Amino acid sequence: MLRAVLKLCCGITYPHLWSMAGLQRAGLQRAALAAFSQELTHLQSRGQMILPAWIPLRWTEKTEPAEQRTAALADEDVFYLKQGEAALNEALKIVESEDGWKLETAEKNGDVIYSKVLTGNRKVFRLEAELNASPEELHDILFFRMEEIHEWNPSIKRIKVLKHVGRNAMVTHEVSVEMAGNLIGQRDFLNVRYSSKSESCVYFGGAATRMESLPPQPGFVRAEDGPTCIILQPLQDRPDRSRFIWLLNMDIRGWLPQSLVNKALPQAQVDFTKHLRRRLATQHPENKS
Repeated sequence: MLRAVLKLCCGITYPHLWSMAGLQRAGLQRAALAAFSQELTHLQSRGQMILPAWIPLRWTEKTEPAEQRTAALADEDVFYLKQGEAALNEALKIVESEDGWKLETAEKNGDVIYSKVLTGNRKVFRLEAELNASPEELHDILFFRMEEIHEWNPSIKRIKVLKHVGRNAMVTHEVSVEMAGNLIGQRDFLNVRYSSKSESCVYFGGAATRMESLPPQPGFVRAEDGPTCIILQPLQDRPDRSRFIWLLNMDIRGWLPQSLVNKALPQAQVDFTKHLRRRLATQHPENKS
């Protein structure tokens, strides 16, 4: 099966493919590559293929050149794709920089949050935790099933995917819930979100974007994300568990004391991780964490 799919990817044994238009042939090759990747993942899950136990944080995307990936996309799609890629790269630079990080909070369960101040006096927060799920499971829950997040995270009223750009990028509109006692108040977000994999490590990147069909909505303060990212890395001795790193970089907007915002954002990370663990416990009831 793998050999046949790989041949289709390369087009080496199917001469009639080369009579097709370039974009049509490229589309078939991309579909075949996707099937090839799924087959590899299937073999890995059955223990027939073992990936390296250690994967570095740095994202090194091993895909076709950007000009080939965007050849068949509309100008608007190219804009969102490039914005998502740029957001991920910029966020990773922030995460990997060693200077300026200070411990913000340390939870009893081992979760820690660090903070640093960027140029412009914006404070960002980096949460590090271990979760009882593989990077692939978390990729499915947090990216491909993003519109279901409100079902297990009570701070989210809804998330709607407005536009898909291929399989790895999308534009989303998110609305937070309106809760009594919430001093920050209800916000909405219009983001481009981008996903990539490097061997068994998964990366999400995101940033605020624009869309003419969805300007700021009456009754909401439109907050701005990014650049932000999540890194999902399998533990060396437990590939069914993940190291979860989340850079939260958000401009809440509105007239709010910065001291209030700087307390609310790390608490939001703690709360989100708590709700995510509860969601994972429904998939792994025999091994709750």
